Amino acid sequence: MTAFNSKGGGFFLTTVGRVQTPTLSIVVEREEKIKKFVARNYWEVRADFVVAAGVYEGRWFDPGFKRDEDLERRESRLWGPAAADSIVAACRGKHGRVSEEAKPSSSAAPGLFDLTSLQREANGRFGFSAKNTLGLAQALYERHKVLTYPRTDSRHLPEDYIATVKKTIETLGEANNYQVASALIRKNQWVKPNKRIFDNTKISDHFAIIPTLEAPKNLSEPEAKLYDLVVRRFLAVFFPPAEYLVTTRITEVAGHHFKTEGKVLVNPGWLQVYGKEAQDEDANLVIVAPDEKPLTDKIEAVALTTKPPPRYNEATLLSAMEGAGKLVEDDELREAMAGRGLGTPATRAAIIEGLLAEKYLIREGRELIPTAKAFQLATLLRGLDVAELTAPELTGEWEYKLAQMERGKMSRDEFMREIAQMTQRIVKHAKEYDSDTVPGDYATLVTPCPNCGSVVRENYRRFACEKCSFSITKIPGGRQFEIPEVEELLQRRELGPLQGFRSKLGRPFAAILKIVPDTENHNFKLEFDFGQQRDEDGGGEPVDFTGQEMLGACPKCAGAVYELGLSYVCENSVAQPKTCDFRSGKIILQQEIAREQMHKLLATGRTDLLPGFKSSRTGRFFKAYLVKGPQGKIAFEFEPRKAAAKEGKKSEKTSDTTPDTGALAVTGAAGAQTAAQSTPKTVSKTSSKSASKTAGKTATAAQKTKTGTSTAAKQSAGSATRKTPAKTASKTAPKTSARAAAKRAARKAA
Repeated sequence: MTAFNSKGGGFFLTTVGRVQTPTLSIVVEREEKIKKFVARNYWEVRADFVVAAGVYEGRWFDPGFKRDEDLERRESRLWGPAAADSIVAACRGKHGRVSEEAKPSSSAAPGLFDLTSLQREANGRFGFSAKNTLGLAQALYERHKVLTYPRTDSRHLPEDYIATVKKTIETLGEANNYQVASALIRKNQWVKPNKRIFDNTKISDHFAIIPTLEAPKNLSEPEAKLYDLVVRRFLAVFFPPAEYLVTTRITEVAGHHFKTEGKVLVNPGWLQVYGKEAQDEDANLVIVAPDEKPLTDKIEAVALTTKPPPRYNEATLLSAMEGAGKLVEDDELREAMAGRGLGTPATRAAIIEGLLAEKYLIREGRELIPTAKAFQLATLLRGLDVAELTAPELTGEWEYKLAQMERGKMSRDEFMREIAQMTQRIVKHAKEYDSDTVPGDYATLVTPCPNCGSVVRENYRRFACEKCSFSITKIPGGRQFEIPEVEELLQRRELGPLQGFRSKLGRPFAAILKIVPDTENHNFKLEFDFGQQRDEDGGGEPVDFTGQEMLGACPKCAGAVYELGLSYVCENSVAQPKTCDFRSGKIILQQEIAREQMHKLLATGRTDLLPGFKSSRTGRFFKAYLVKGPQGKIAFEFEPRKAAAKEGKKSEKTSDTTPDTGALAVTGAAGAQTAAQSTPKTVSKTSSKSASKTAGKTATAAQKTKTGTSTAAKQSAGSATRKTPAKTASKTAPKTSARAAAKRAARKAA
């Protein structure tokens, strides 16, 4: 694939593999579904029913509902406001009849950990990557000797291991955290032969991950978290199931049915290991007396919108790899798929890390997002019809055949013949096509070529005119065009500002795209515009704002502020000579600052609370106000924090919840002004200088276009490496608290 993509010159590394590429295909297909997803409005009818014992809520449903091909249909969804309003009108203020059905239900403890299930659990609970979880588990096994061998695909123990398990549980009882659970297991003699736990037929080279007889010492915080995860799962598996009483209440009002469900914990069973010994109070249903007719007190139609499927994170991707493309949560089904997954428990983390290293995937918080390079590879492999490298199920079967060959149930010659045939077909197809002829579901644009007026068609790598030499890349700056965007770009010769571009270092930036004359080639070309039309030395022609609407008075010099490219600028900052330097970006930390918000900021001194800022350090979204600080600088102001129930909890969360603004770190609204005075770099510089130095290099490398004379991207690159006070505090706090605890213990001993 590298040779194919490098036919036209240059070197375009395009790695493929029998495990990594089907894994990538899983993520790409999910992202394609998300992109194609069209949200649909629907309505639900919810009602409050009053009885003598209190109030309970019910949700309307259709008792005759049956599932069909439309996966978004549900028994409680209505697809028009008129239908919902008619139900509300028919039921308001009416009495209803109640029928109830209560069924006992039980939930057994999850099985013991193998590596993949441990990686999933650690990612979901603590955000650990699969690679980090493997490293921690390996350290707990090799260095600390407190866990058994982690690179295992088994979730069972040997049948002769009962005595060792009893001794391990007794040893765990010496630790404060596990005394109660250990005592209950020993008192009730719950460790006994059980095929769900002890089964020789479910063990290959290694058994499940469990604690050893060694007591843990000097574990780091992540190691302690993972060790505790394994220990509690190990103890829980010997407890009886948790028992519930599940009650379904149907309230019929004027011929319409409303469902209310309640789940009461009768016996906590294994949940005791996790500290859940009683049912939450809000889960109990109020009692309805026999023959009592509840009154429909409050009823309303709630407007909602369907949501696209969620992106993969490492936990869900590991499940999909284990099930060869299918999310396998059921233990029995997972066992049936054993041997047909992608990779092995020991290699799956490395596969994901490899896709990240090759820039096929990027991490956004906990989500894994495929890059334009990933989509391009998917298009190529589909065009060349290489199903073995795109269909996870087929590769899962391939893995199964390798295991069969290992066990002597399939001959090596037979397997190698299949490999040779596949290789010959891939090479043959690659020779038949070039970048302009790779088959695919490509678009024909409606807007004509800006150079000659002919038809522009999409191909594997570009949008190209079928008659002249005009063409533009499909992936400028690492961001793939959508067809409507290309149409608008060719019509208006300008598009944006757009977000989602990425530098070579993977940092996001925003830019405007333009179609401009290419005088050297007597054609047109694509160019990035970062909205700064002059160098910082003040050279160039002044900007004419005639006909534009003024947004407000400049906070530095009282001149007029206008919109210009990717920024809001003072008219005197682009005048000749330059007498002011006020400039604030239209996009700050991926939050778009609308004209209305900038007008409000200039007029009143602050914007509304904006929810879409994204920390360049943690990848988390946060809310903040933009406010005018001293000397006309723009700063962040955060909502006052709610008083924590315990001071300890507040201090623990400080390092995790303080957003990295890239320009300042303010922990409350009261501190905004102080921070603005003491922080040398504020948002006005952050935003306007945030895109172009990084982005300009990317644009040049992507398609040899001009990047203008902008200097707009210092903050995005710099903020990720800048150490904030919160980060320093988070590093030193654990050590400080540990020393204090040691001193207290010494005083008690004395």
